[in-house]
Amino acid sequence: MTDSTESTEPAVGAPERRPGGRTARVRAQVLDAVRAELAEAGHEGLTVEGVAARAGVHRTTVYRRWRDVGGLLVDVIAAAGEMDWQPPDTGSLRGDLTALNREIQESLVVRPSFAVALMAASFHSEQAARAQTRLWADRYAQCEILVERAVARGELPVRGARGARGATELDARSLLIAATAPVYHQVVLLRADPDPRLPERAAAAAVLAAAAGAFSVPRTEGA
Repeated sequence: MTDSTESTEPAVGAPERRPGGRTARVRAQVLDAVRAELAEAGHEGLTVEGVAARAGVHRTTVYRRWRDVGGLLVDVIAAAGEMDWQPPDTGSLRGDLTALNREIQESLVVRPSFAVALMAASFHSEQAARAQTRLWADRYAQCEILVERAVARGELPVRGARGARGATELDARSLLIAATAPVYHQVVLLRADPDPRLPERAAAAAVLAAAAGAFSVPRTEGA
């Protein structure tokens, strides 16, 4: 569930129909340049002129299609959402979450880290922030299959028992956030050296908490 920053306006980097041919090549060159510039210089060093020079295109081409840095960030995030990424499938929830955490950790500790640079950029651009929020939501939704498979294998209860508050069900999104959050906290917030044991420890803790009912929520009507 790695990432890498988005406007709600389709004209700014998120057209409904993706072009082909030369237009697609130019887009690929420009977005590669955005990733490289952002990872190396951060949001403060990201400029249309620098991207155009690195991509080998005229700056008017960039201005015409993306308008500004915000538009470039929006399209980079949109491109991340277009990647054919699939969640891990190791045969167990603990194994899946461990593999997911390792992938996340690797994306955060590589230098320069495009994922970290993109997160930082989202604090400087409303367009980027909105797009990154959508990307995160999509990624978590995509990863809910990990929990669904675990329930199907009998690793987790599909529903809790009926008690004083009524029947409950498993909140897959909360489980996924609890499993992955320690990795982001250690590397991004604490800026600590990566712990090779953390991906598995965080995964194991989340699985144990889920089995104990920590992520059970009141069952919705009709579910």
